[in-house]
Amino acid sequence: MSNLELALKTAYPRARATLVRLLGNFDKAEDALQEAAARAMVHWSKHGVPDYPAAWLVRTGRNYMIDAIRRVNVEARHAETIAILSGHDNFPSDDSLLSAAIDDDLLRLIFTCCHPILPQEGQVALTLKTVAGLTVEEIGRAFLVSAGAMEKRLTRAKTKIRDRHIPYEVPAQKQLPARLDAVLAVIYLIFNEGYKALHGPDLMRLGLCREAIRLGRILARAFRREPEVSGLLALMLLQHSRATARTNDAGDVVPLDEQDRSLWNPTLIAEGRSLVEKTLRRKQPGPYQIQAAIAAVHGETTSPAKTDWAQIAVLYRQLEHHQASPVITLNRAVAVARSEGPAAGIVVLRTIEAQPEMQGYHHFHAAYAALLLEDRRPEEAKSAFGKALSLAENSRERAYLERKIETLK
Repeated sequence: MSNLELALKTAYPRARATLVRLLGNFDKAEDALQEAAARAMVHWSKHGVPDYPAAWLVRTGRNYMIDAIRRVNVEARHAETIAILSGHDNFPSDDSLLSAAIDDDLLRLIFTCCHPILPQEGQVALTLKTVAGLTVEEIGRAFLVSAGAMEKRLTRAKTKIRDRHIPYEVPAQKQLPARLDAVLAVIYLIFNEGYKALHGPDLMRLGLCREAIRLGRILARAFRREPEVSGLLALMLLQHSRATARTNDAGDVVPLDEQDRSLWNPTLIAEGRSLVEKTLRRKQPGPYQIQAAIAAVHGETTSPAKTDWAQIAVLYRQLEHHQASPVITLNRAVAVARSEGPAAGIVVLRTIEAQPEMQGYHHFHAAYAALLLEDRRPEEAKSAFGKALSLAENSRERAYLERKIETLK
């Protein structure tokens, strides 16, 4: 991807947010932005990428819509819209000022997409499309539905926002609890799609991770007194600190225990640990803070052998109290195995073995296989690795599992 294409892809969701505010309509904003993007490909290739790409797109899209409305013979009916789009009072003339205002618009758009009147899947899908810039096909794959079915869901969500006149704003304090949890969940989903892509040839899509972290920073500035907001940002920073070490030069998966920790980003670790310490002092622990604390324990040590796995197991037990989930129990099982031995970890895994979601989850079978191998049960381990391989979709993870099976032949 060229620098021009990367700049356009990064600026696109931010510009969309402001155009939605200006035009009051998702589809009109998309039309304006597509025209602006087409013009950007021509203009930027000749004159270079501007200092504020999102501001350039907003200004160009806004001007395009003004010209389009003026060309219509019913101009009088659109006088108010033209006045709003043309007005100098609400539209910064300086691109640096406009670029700063765009983040506020992005925050408004996130909360609009996560309005409780929309079903949760609609909230997630609309945010992934409008804020993270994922394609309809990518979102459909994440939800295990066709692109056509996902397009219909997105259309229904946008129609409901329009017909119910859902305000384009950050909600008042009394409305915040019902909305903030959804916003945090969606941002973490964006991060996770980047951190461990479900499909495709690459293990990670770092652009999505960086975008999720940027959104997390915006939220953290806006909601300084909400510890779970800071907890989510800390969690993403700490996990992202390992990005360079998670694959080798060939792009193959490198498990946590085998990673070169000198490649971990110390700046991100320091920032993440600082946020964890500040949030936990408030004594209002929540799921994101606890997960961030777990990641911080990993970041404290220079080698896997020195990791305080007993503390991590305790933290996962606390997390289960806040957010009971077989995936969390799976992670606790790994921590228990590291602190008490593989047999103890297998005992924990067996408590969730019969659950349907675990039977279809390749990470469960891979973890089970690894513990069986450590417990000197190679034939059972080989079978479990084979089950994991049959379920894995990411090609890098499949290659890793194939190598593990090959070593057991």
